[in-house]
Amino acid sequence: MAKRSLLIGVDIGGTKTAVIASQKPPATIDRMEFPTRPERGAEPALRLIKEGINDLLSKRGLERTTIRAIGVSCGGPLDRIRGVIQAPPNLSTWVDIPIKAILEEEFETRCHVENDANAGAVAEHRFGAGRGCRNMIFITMGTGFGAGIITEGHLYRGANDMAGEIGHVRLTRSGPIGYYKAGSVEGWISGGGIAQVAPLAVATGRKRGETTALAEHLRHGKPITARDVALAARNGDAVASRIIHSTGRRLGQVLAILVDVLNPERIVIGGLAIRLGDALLGPARKVIQGEALAPSATICEVVPAALDERIGDVAALCVAMGL
Repeated sequence: MAKRSLLIGVDIGGTKTAVIASQKPPATIDRMEFPTRPERGAEPALRLIKEGINDLLSKRGLERTTIRAIGVSCGGPLDRIRGVIQAPPNLSTWVDIPIKAILEEEFETRCHVENDANAGAVAEHRFGAGRGCRNMIFITMGTGFGAGIITEGHLYRGANDMAGEIGHVRLTRSGPIGYYKAGSVEGWISGGGIAQVAPLAVATGRKRGETTALAEHLRHGKPITARDVALAARNGDAVASRIIHSTGRRLGQVLAILVDVLNPERIVIGGLAIRLGDALLGPARKVIQGEALAPSATICEVVPAALDERIGDVAALCVAMGL
């Protein structure tokens, strides 16, 4: 392999972190992942990121000098220019972590840092469901909730790189907490939000005399995750199906606002939309048709990310490419 021909992507999420190697994105040479465990702070994860990069190099018999650039994709807020992660809601212990400087010093190569929603928007626009679009929105819908915006074929960052933080918007006066705010979009619609809503839905179902597999988690003192809800719904669980339908309607309310404000031709949604498909997106589309301006709603498609579960990997590699 030629000198400086390898791209390394680092996709940091509240649940897991992945390290990816590629010569020509979106194809990958190798990858590894590990639980992020933000409750332990940043240091253990930073150590594992460094070890992961070294392990990928070692497996291929490559030297550090083959690395052309490293790209870090992470939820905001962050300082893209200085490459500092500034305690995102799902990484609250990562306070002002200068990850750009840390990785540049360790591997003696350039490191770029970008908000994961922006990175995902570029990845889907370049390689996925957004190909051919002039105006599109990419939604991250995992542990958190955010948006990356493509206008006239270019990534829109805003005056100080904070555009797209739709998860911070308050949807209701009270409700589940997301992005440090009760009733926020992230509180209602993210994986973390579903985990908060689920126990209340289980309690309501039990009052109606319904049985649900989700009650077993609570009985054994285990938290209910969005993955648990998805699995139960696939098995025909009525309570779990209602949670997903309700989340889909909330999602539709938010997307209708984005349709009216930004008039995109396509909205591409990652994470839960990939796993839940029309069970989530069907109710969302119906709300958009009822809430958004008809001409804007008619021309806007709402689709799951085409890069599927690879979206985080390809997004991090796009950051390494300099977007």
